[in-house]
Amino acid sequence: MIPQFAMNAVAEVLAALESKGSEQTRKIYRRHGATGEFFGVKIADLKVIAKQIKGEQELALALYETGNVDAIYLAGIVADGRQMTKKQLNDWAKNASWSMIAEYSVPGVTVESPFARELAMKWISAKNESVAFTGWTTYSGVVATTADDELDLGEIEGLLQKTESEISEAPDRIRYTMNGFVISVGGYVKPLSKQAKATAKKLGKVEVDMGETSCKVPLALEYIEKMERSGRAFKKRKTIKC
Repeated sequence: MIPQFAMNAVAEVLAALESKGSEQTRKIYRRHGATGEFFGVKIADLKVIAKQIKGEQELALALYETGNVDAIYLAGIVADGRQMTKKQLNDWAKNASWSMIAEYSVPGVTVESPFARELAMKWISAKNESVAFTGWTTYSGVVATTADDELDLGEIEGLLQKTESEISEAPDRIRYTMNGFVISVGGYVKPLSKQAKATAKKLGKVEVDMGETSCKVPLALEYIEKMERSGRAFKKRKTIKC
């Protein structure tokens, strides 16, 4: 339920979002699988609005509950995962209505929380496909933002093995996020880079149906080596929000 005190602010934000929406962007989002209610607001415009409501945690939570895809994505930019409970994060993962929300918004917030690794492991094992690929992306974010000496390297090795053995039979979006996990380990976890590159070599080209979009699945080994050549490898990120 949306808190009463936030109703006016929610209405104002929705009005601002509607004013920035366009049919062209709605078409793009539909091609990427968006359904339900949305105005079609460009990410750049969402970020402008996000700056105006930065720090408004209750408003961010209320926006997620509207069911409007633009408002939900905005909520993911604004919300502070450090202030969220396990239940709130689980609800966000369970109710993510679009792959962009499941792969970007929810992981971006969850990685900020102290429950990130725990929830990532729980979600990876979920029967719900959307929750499962949220889990893989969340763990990718964990390894990209956490110091190597604070990571459970044995657990990560196990996930590399799981990827290698299960990716061929996994659904499209899980294959895509498993591939991303291998890249993240290879590019950010120095002690396991060799193992990640070996896994990436075995995976080769991962086939994923990207629908009517021009999106492509990166070759994991090629991507990791590109990070190494550019000097970006093993430099931890502050956030995975985008």
